[in-house]
Amino acid sequence: MPRSAHTRLIVLRHAKSAWPEGVADDERPLAGRGRRDAPAAGRWLREARCVPELVICSTSRRTRETWELVAAELGAVPEVVFEPRVYEATASALLDVVRAVPERRRTVLLIGHQPGVQDLVLSLAGEGDDQALAGVHGKFPTSAIAVLLFPGPWARLEPGSAALTAFAIPRGLTVRR
Repeated sequence: MPRSAHTRLIVLRHAKSAWPEGVADDERPLAGRGRRDAPAAGRWLREARCVPELVICSTSRRTRETWELVAAELGAVPEVVFEPRVYEATASALLDVVRAVPERRRTVLLIGHQPGVQDLVLSLAGEGDDQALAGVHGKFPTSAIAVLLFPGPWARLEPGSAALTAFAIPRGLTVRR
């Protein structure tokens, strides 16, 4: 299948959040570092030509704030779905969310939380760039981005069926591509 026929899943862990006393977990805002890192993630996505057509974002405050800052750097206005099932989701639950993506969407950005996002990427990546795979195995820090290609419809996405083509940690300008 030609590269252009692939579906592309971009997985972004939210930017660094604050831990204010008395604030529920799902209402925690971004910390100062997160406010600096999220725009860098957006710039990386734009420069790497990984601009999504659809964004599936957790409903937590820190993921919504991450998306706002990423979006300001993209130069595009994708459709956005704030999905409650992404908050505190396991890899299996995230996979169910992604499998429901409409076929017409070829590039999707999923913004979520640890450990679900790392577990999802590791589950899906049956092959890929060795440095990117090593990076994801090592750590999936805040604002990290993983890019996976899959040669089929979203509904058939299975563990081991995608290739990890990039892993980036924009805040440190560390890009493994």
